[in-house]
Amino acid sequence: MTIMSKLEVVVVDDLQTNLTLLRYQLAELELELNVLEFLNPKEALSHCLNQAPDLIILDYMMPGMDGLEFLQQFRQDIQGINTPVLMITANHQLDVRHQALQLGATDFLTQPYDLIELKARVHNMLRLRVHYKALEQRADWLASEIQRAEQTSSLRERETIVRLSRAAEFRDPETGGHIQRMAHYSWLIAKRLDLSQQDQQLILESAPMHDVGKVGIPDHILLKPGKLLPEEFEIMKGHAEKGYQILAGSNSPLLQKGAEIARSHHEKFDGSGYPQGLKGADIPLSGRIVAVADVFDALTSERPYKAAWSVEDSVAYLKDQKGRHFDPQCVDAFLNHFEEVLDIKSKFVD
Repeated sequence: MTIMSKLEVVVVDDLQTNLTLLRYQLAELELELNVLEFLNPKEALSHCLNQAPDLIILDYMMPGMDGLEFLQQFRQDIQGINTPVLMITANHQLDVRHQALQLGATDFLTQPYDLIELKARVHNMLRLRVHYKALEQRADWLASEIQRAEQTSSLRERETIVRLSRAAEFRDPETGGHIQRMAHYSWLIAKRLDLSQQDQQLILESAPMHDVGKVGIPDHILLKPGKLLPEEFEIMKGHAEKGYQILAGSNSPLLQKGAEIARSHHEKFDGSGYPQGLKGADIPLSGRIVAVADVFDALTSERPYKAAWSVEDSVAYLKDQKGRHFDPQCVDAFLNHFEEVLDIKSKFVD
């Protein structure tokens, strides 16, 4: 295996003659090494914790901080976990070697050592270091590829959701502007309720699926310009459950949230809604949020069967229906700093 260029070797010894000798001996390895010498073990430790060298050759007997203390502090830091350490000890210091092994020494040189032994041990440890670096780079590459694949999958998932929402939109007198506005109104409410950034984004991206179940409603009911007959309205109400059935069962958090919203956004806070007749906090928060956003935009938008309400009348309706149709907290969150609502309304026009 080829050793990569310019591996850093730190040599720590309190005697300059030993440092000089090791430097010349390492030069005979015919490897591209950057050899750094330290007489002061504390300075060496500071450097190693900041730079993470590829090999440390460490003398045991040093004043101020011996090799064991150096090794202990170095291994406690995350930078020192995978760096090989070659400790130099006297032949009779068996107890020191045992302690060094327990503290994480990789290998030993016993004094006096010969050049062949030094070359073999240093070369082997650097070879292992190169292997580790290659694996680390491979792991980073794999993590990057996984992230890229997840991003691609996420983009495809979002594209599918947009197309599902548009499929419902093509059969519905509601417009693309409605989808955008109500999604951003929903996001605004989620933000003001102090939901996490992740949950805010999830609401924004899943809210457009709220009426996807309308693809299963017959045209003569869905597109009827006048008021629906009671039996027609019962069929229309089925879109909530149909939307849930279309989106449910997925492993995707986005589709799961979309299914939850599709089924619950027509529930009412007092329990008089559909399809399950849930009441209060039993209604998923996402459904309570989207209910406010969806109704406000429906009221302020023109439809073939009705004229648009004024913003003032629509706000008055939301306030009147607090605790009945709508969760009071969601209404208050929506109406707080109302200029942001108006900005969204003017940005996403039909």
